[in-house]
Amino acid sequence: MSQRVLTTESGAPVADNQNSATAGAGGPLLVQDQHLLEKLARFNRERIPERVVHARGSGAYGYFEVTDDVTGFTGADFLSEVGRRTETFIRFSTVADSLGGADAVRDPRGFALKFYTNEGNYDLVGNNTPVFFIKDPIKFPDFIHSQKRDPFTGRQEPDNVWDFWANSPEATHQITWLMGDRGIPASYRHMNGFGSHTYQWTNARGEAFFVKYHFRTNQGVRSLSAEQGAEQVGKDANSHQTDLLQAIERGVNPSWTLHVQVMPAAEAADYRFNPFDVTKVWPHADYPLQRVGRLVLDRNPDNVFAEVEQAAFSPNNFVPGIGPSPDRMLQGRLFAYADAQRYRLGINHTQLPVNAPKAAVVDNYGRDGLHATRYGSRQDKNYEPNSYAGPAQTGAALASPLAVHGWTGTHEAPAHTKDDDFFQAGELYRLMSADEKDRLVANIAGGLSQVTRDDVIEKNLAHFHAADADYGKRVEEAVRALRED
Repeated sequence: MSQRVLTTESGAPVADNQNSATAGAGGPLLVQDQHLLEKLARFNRERIPERVVHARGSGAYGYFEVTDDVTGFTGADFLSEVGRRTETFIRFSTVADSLGGADAVRDPRGFALKFYTNEGNYDLVGNNTPVFFIKDPIKFPDFIHSQKRDPFTGRQEPDNVWDFWANSPEATHQITWLMGDRGIPASYRHMNGFGSHTYQWTNARGEAFFVKYHFRTNQGVRSLSAEQGAEQVGKDANSHQTDLLQAIERGVNPSWTLHVQVMPAAEAADYRFNPFDVTKVWPHADYPLQRVGRLVLDRNPDNVFAEVEQAAFSPNNFVPGIGPSPDRMLQGRLFAYADAQRYRLGINHTQLPVNAPKAAVVDNYGRDGLHATRYGSRQDKNYEPNSYAGPAQTGAALASPLAVHGWTGTHEAPAHTKDDDFFQAGELYRLMSADEKDRLVANIAGGLSQVTRDDVIEKNLAHFHAADADYGKRVEEAVRALRED
């Protein structure tokens, strides 16, 4: 094998990569040493802004295979035929910590999936929990600020975390999930994934349905206790990344079975819970799980930075047959996710290999900008409408239109008959075994007992009492015992 030649960024061969150019053997360095200056300048710019949330992540390629006929609910082409396979890329992540954070911590996990369909990329951006802490995006920056490092102390502060939750009772359901046994997954392979939000499917006849996505791990759900998580962090802060990488390298390809809950659009208005409130679930007794297909991961990225760090997802990337719902948090994310990537990666981030469509042709009038690599032919015009056979609109909506009415302004979401902030949290608590309840109470009390203000503690305790009398009583007793020690 012939020796490869080291070059500069412009392709010129490098004569010496061990010694900088100097003025004489012992003299100062020369500004004319282009190779040295280029290396240092590039090194200073190797990092891009990390994600504000979901910074710490891992990813893999795979495929999605349709196993069941769902054409009665959606006209999406990649779901149109049993046996149809679509290439995918997934990014798992923790939420609150920075890029250098540990994997085995108590935190929700991102479950972001990109389908490279022949009608364009479809991004499904979810978590490993079916619910979330808040229901309106206007609260999202404040929520994240409360969970991140305090600007004065430089660390995550229990006072901030629990003060926000004390004043956001809708978080009680997600807190119960997070502090329960599934709060620290044993690995990314051993957790379920959820679309979390409500989405719209539209079939070929134009009939609309609202859906929720459930990816059930075929490896079985496995989680870590608080003590096991701390031990794992001490052994290998990158434990989930290590596990995913090594499993796929060994040919042990992780897989999930996708199910959906399907609600005819006409039933949404009178459903007992607000079906567009991401702090709520749809009980399976009301809308049973219906199998769609399976997701298989079978290839690791060649370069973590290029393909995982630069992977960009937006829930606004829909394909025909799939669209948004009035879910307020989803509506906010339709803007925020894509805007975050425009800031981090630039306006042409969709041209990066991991983000570019693989089975569809991009043909539009977007031009120029930093790092533009896609150009039309010399005859192509960069405006529309034109008389030169440029790309034209189809006139076919991706999803069914939604009827709206009422006055503009700020409004609370309309309440449904069973809507409150605590009922479903109580239902979740009552589903738990005695041992699961013990661990849940201990996890909550461990954090809440560190809060310095009595009124913040009392507000949080009131939420747990409202969810379930036994739940509140046990948390209150556990907090009191820890504070008296």
